[in-house]
This record gives sequence, structure tokens and C-alpha cells, in this order.
Amino acid sequence: MTAIPRAIPSGFDSGHRFDVGRHWAASLELGFAARQGVTRMVAARHRGPLRVQRPFHPEGRVGTCHVYLLHPPGGLVSGDALAISARVEAGAQALLTTPAASKLYRADSHGVSWSQHTRLSVADGGQLEWLPQETIAFDGSRGEQVTTIALEGDARCLGWEMLALGRPASQLPYASGRIEQRFRLMRDGAPLWLERQPLDPAHPRFLGRWGQGGASVQATLWAVGLIDETEAIEALREALPASPCWAVTIRHGVMLLRYLGLERNEAWDLCESAWQVLRPRLIGREACVPRIWRT
Repeated sequence: MTAIPRAIPSGFDSGHRFDVGRHWAASLELGFAARQGVTRMVAARHRGPLRVQRPFHPEGRVGTCHVYLLHPPGGLVSGDALAISARVEAGAQALLTTPAASKLYRADSHGVSWSQHTRLSVADGGQLEWLPQETIAFDGSRGEQVTTIALEGDARCLGWEMLALGRPASQLPYASGRIEQRFRLMRDGAPLWLERQPLDPAHPRFLGRWGQGGASVQATLWAVGLIDETEAIEALREALPASPCWAVTIRHGVMLLRYLGLERNEAWDLCESAWQVLRPRLIGREACVPRIWRT
């Protein structure tokens, strides 16, 4: 196999420092636009080991364009840096997912961090679904995940992020390291949802009932652009199994569903079921499950 050259991706803040000998940086920039009523992937620029499979139209030519994001290494180690950006133009509909879970490996002896920055932007009249499979953080992993979503006009967006800490089934909990998650969702430049969450096993909130509470799996699902938010919440509460592990609320036009528990499968089933309830209400189309989820 031919080695892929390491490169510094565009889109990173100048404050990030790179040592070419120790870092593997990768970037992917995607663009979607409506062409004669069909959503096309009109841009796909990449550096390093980050690719896409060809676009699919399983819902028909006038339906949503499905794209699978591929990261052949399958995970991030110390010094790795990923930058993913996607732009959906007016009238276009795109669904982005991944073929497998992503892994965050233990930091090296120097404690060098990894980073993953995702920027999603949707023009007025566009629709985007961001549905990656879960991320698994190994004990000792150190890094930051930053997700920025920029909406314009009446753009609509539905997405989720799932994180499993450690590997409890192998009796390898997340007992050391530090992960910082940041979310920033804007509409026409105005902030709707800003959040910063540090995950540090050494901090009291990691085990405290007022914080992480010892949970090893967490998930956040968001939906922006619902016409009847109250009805959508009632539909979720009727369709999803009652449990103290999840809750749903609306803040500034952003629906947030949270899961905090111990089971990856429970979190995934909850989010997928919620997506199936919300999708027809958000974009007027029944859920079409990506085939890759069933392989």
C-alpha cells in the first residue's frame, strides 16, 4: 500500500501547531447543490486519509443525496488532526454518515492530543442530516472535538453525536485522559446553541450525580427547523421507550434530545428511532436507513 503524504489541512486555526514528523492531518471539504431538481455532490476536496464513497440516491433522484465519509485509519492517535466541512446550497438535501465507529486511541507518553473539527453550513432552503456512527474513546485518550453548524434563512438540520467512553465490556473503563467537546450552532450569525463539555475522569463531575454520574455512553441529537415543536416532542415521548436515561427539550428553536447511560446499543436505537419520528416532520420524507448501518 502506498503511503499517503501527511499534509496540513485548510480550515484549521493558525493557533494549531503541527510537527510533520509526528502528526497525520487530513481534511475533507464537500459541497452539495441542486441541479435540475437533483442534489449533486459538486465539490469533494481532500488531503490525507479522508475520502467519500460515490453519492447514493436510495430515495429516488429527487430525494436526499446520501454520502459515506471514509477514514481508512479508523481512529485518531496522538497528534492526528481531522477537519471536515460540508456546504449544502439552497434546495439541496444531503445525508452524511460513516461506515463504522470511530476510535480515539490512548495518548502517547508525551500526552500529545488529537483534534477533530467539523463545520457544517446550510443555505436558505437547504437540508442537512449529519448522522455519523458512534465514537469510542479508549482509556488515556486526549483531544478535542469541535462541531460548528451555520444555518442561513430557513435552512433545516438534524444530526447527532454519540460518544462511548472506555471499553467496559473488556473491563477497560475511561479512567484517565481528557476530552473536550464544543458545539456551536448559529442561524444567520446569531447563536442558538453554544456548549462546552470537558470530560475528565479526575474531575468530581465525572462521577458526581450532578454531572456525568459515572455514565460511559452519551449522545446528543439536535433538530432545527421543526414547524410544530410541541407536537414533535409529544410524538417522541409516545414513540420512544420511557427511561431516566434520556430527555428532550427545546431551546431557541433547537430541539435537543440527550442520552446519558451505559449502553451503546441503547443510545443508538434511541437516536435512530428519534430520527425516524422527526425526519418526516422536518423534511417531509420518511426515514430511509443507510444500507451501511445494516452491514
